[in-house]
Amino acid sequence: MLNGISPLVGPDLLAAMCRMGHGDEIVLADAHFPGHSNNDLVLRADGLLIADLLDALLPLFPLDTYVRAPVMMMAAVSGDTLDPVVEQVYGAVIDRHQPETPPAQRIERFAFYERTRRAFAVVMTGDTAKYGNVILKKGLVGH
Repeated sequence: MLNGISPLVGPDLLAAMCRMGHGDEIVLADAHFPGHSNNDLVLRADGLLIADLLDALLPLFPLDTYVRAPVMMMAAVSGDTLDPVVEQVYGAVIDRHQPETPPAQRIERFAFYERTRRAFAVVMTGDTAKYGNVILKKGLVGH
C-alpha cells in the first residue's frame, strides 16, 4: 500500500498504468466480458465495481485531451436497451476528477471488442451492470 493511492489499485494495475503511453487504452470490463479471449494482458479486480475502480484510477490516470472521445462504452445491441444510470454514475465519477472530459462515446459491440484487442490491458471486475464496460484513453501526465 502507498499513501495517496487507493487500495483498490493493486500493484499489477498500477504497474500497467505506469507502463502505458499517451494514447494507449485500458478496458475496465464487467464480469461477463470476454477479456481473456480479446487481450493477452488481463488483470483481475474481481471484487470491484467499475465505478469504484474509476474513482480510484482517475486521480492517477489522465484522460487524453487531444481526442474527441477519451472514454468509450459499448452501444446496445439492436433490440436491447441501455440502463442510463450506468453512464450517469460513470459520468459523475469522471466529472469529479476530470471535469473537462466529454461524455462517453458509445461504440458498436464488435468494434468495442476490436478496440479491446488493441488495448494495452483489460481489467476484469466483478461488476454485472449491463453494458458497463468502459475504455479509457490515456493522456499526458502533468498536462
